Amino acid sequence: MKKVVSILLVLSLVFSLSACSGGDKDSSSSEPAASSPSDEKIVIRVGTATELDSHYALGAQEFEKKVEEYTDGKVDVQIFPSGQLGNERDMIEGLSLGTLEMVVSSTGPLPNFSKDFQVFDLPFLITDREKAYEVMDGEIGQQILATLEPLGIKALGFWENGFRNVSNNKQEIVTPDDIAGKKIRTMENPIHISTFQQLKAIPTPMAWSEVFTALQQGTIDGQENPLVVFNSNKLYEAQKYLSLTGHVYSPAVMLISQSAFDSYPKEVQDAIVKAEKEARTWEREYCIKMDNELVDTIKSYGVTVTEVDKSLWQEACQPVYDQYADEINQDYVNALKGN
Repeated sequence: MKKVVSILLVLSLVFSLSACSGGDKDSSSSEPAASSPSDEKIVIRVGTATELDSHYALGAQEFEKKVEEYTDGKVDVQIFPSGQLGNERDMIEGLSLGTLEMVVSSTGPLPNFSKDFQVFDLPFLITDREKAYEVMDGEIGQQILATLEPLGIKALGFWENGFRNVSNNKQEIVTPDDIAGKKIRTMENPIHISTFQQLKAIPTPMAWSEVFTALQQGTIDGQENPLVVFNSNKLYEAQKYLSLTGHVYSPAVMLISQSAFDSYPKEVQDAIVKAEKEARTWEREYCIKMDNELVDTIKSYGVTVTEVDKSLWQEACQPVYDQYADEINQDYVNALKGN
């Protein structure tokens, strides 16, 4: 008897629930509608190896602002500076694997993925950044960027890094002879390494995250980087001398995973492309402004800043051109030469 009563109670409850949720749905129901995939924000992570107040990260913040504006907040751009997502090479590999969405990287590690980027590593090839922009934004630049496509990487455009200068903690470096025998941190880049070997220095490739400590401890004597990097990473706290060699013009590139880009709606893709162009212009102008101001700023920190006769350095580095003549597209060299 108890079992019959229990069954009747269950059936009564079922009918009651059915009646409450019957055929006519009340559009004014207080229950929230289930969110659809189209309602969810698209999260785009942008990695950089540089600090949050660096030119890369500031440019990425400009990109973030523009993308979120152009997509009405449907895209959430998240910036990870200071190598939080790995060093530049690791992050670029992440793009290829589809485990990371975006990176702002120097061109330093890119020859490991495409030899065409080696042209930017030749010493003293580029001396005028404005003319270099014309080449990088033109047909040749687009050809070079497109060589990353087979790896699943879409290169959006060339950004600015600046002219690289040598600093050290031993002595004032004026002529190429002064750098001989000194341990200089370089990127893991064959032409950069060859250039410092030609100058009879001791090139010492090292992850950027380790450089400041290595300078403080004397593991290395110096490093080479644009002024904006020297300043934003406070290298003036570990280096007494800075020589304005300008030995290599070093662009950067904003990269996005092709698989990620292809997964976005067309309007988001368009917003990314538009925002990158505007952020690129902003970042370039910021770097030029900083280059014009930073010499005096760095001097104010007690660093000895030295002008050099670049013709002496250019002559000393000339054999590097012969060494890599067969590896680098000479059309690219001719287009950029003397710029």
